[in-house]
Amino acid sequence: MQKVNLENKTVFITGVAGFIGSNLAERLLKEVEGIKIVGLDNMNDYYDVRLKEYRLEKLSSSKMFSFIKGNLANKEVVNSIFEKYKPQVVVNLVCSLLGRQLKK
Repeated sequence: MQKVNLENKTVFITGVAGFIGSNLAERLLKEVEGIKIVGLDNMNDYYDVRLKEYRLEKLSSSKMFSFIKGNLANKEVVNSIFEKYKPQVVVNLVCSLLGRQLKK
């Protein structure tokens, strides 16, 4: 398997306030030279939003991290991210909660 060189690249991570997204962003910021992370999350209340805010607070301590609150389904939000940050890599970790929404 070929490794992807992420040095000095911009990585767009969706679902960045979730468990996997935040841990991935944190690890990349610690281990990859010159990486920039652009994170997107809609901050839904599937579980405690305070936990998501805590994760984002930790990530925001890095000047190489930018957060956008928004929905991946919003084409304008996504287009603006690509126009402004020009990410070379996208990691989609958005989790659809359709089952939970149907129960409401």
